Amino acid sequence: MQTGFFQVSLKCAGEAARLCAPHFTPPLLTICDHAVIDRIRQFFSRQEEEILSGGGSEHALRMATATLLVEMSRADRQVDDTETDAVLAAIRQRFDLAEQEARDLADLGHDRADHATSLYEFTRVLNEQLSREQKLHIVELLWDVAYADGRIDKYEEQLVRKIAELIYVPHPDFIAAKLRAEARVS
Repeated sequence: MQTGFFQVSLKCAGEAARLCAPHFTPPLLTICDHAVIDRIRQFFSRQEEEILSGGGSEHALRMATATLLVEMSRADRQVDDTETDAVLAAIRQRFDLAEQEARDLADLGHDRADHATSLYEFTRVLNEQLSREQKLHIVELLWDVAYADGRIDKYEEQLVRKIAELIYVPHPDFIAAKLRAEARVS
């Protein structure tokens, strides 16, 4: 008999919705909502331009790398100016960008990191587009950011290790990259 009850309930709910529909007025969009919608349109327009110009994969690679570098700067929960500078230097070095372009990319990386649910969406891009040597270079840049404040926190080391594993960098190469970054700091 429960089936009959649910059928009656659904019929009543549908009837109530039909009767209330003429009296329902949707809320008006606020100025803030329009600004958000405009930003979303601009974002998708830029993405479309990148894809049409053949640069979609390069853009994805830059975003993924910048986001992972930003995540590294946040790993110890204490982001200071030296780590921020190290992120910018790594972005400039890896992609040969001007200062403002690197800052813009780092800002986008911050936004992506704020909304990320896992590292996989970023490491997948690196796996698809980079050679073994290029992946090793990314791991070394991550170590540079981790060492920027002069010490390695256990969370920083764990994050580099996790990223290195996700992009299939062998453990001996992971250690060699760490030692090279450590030597640059010393």
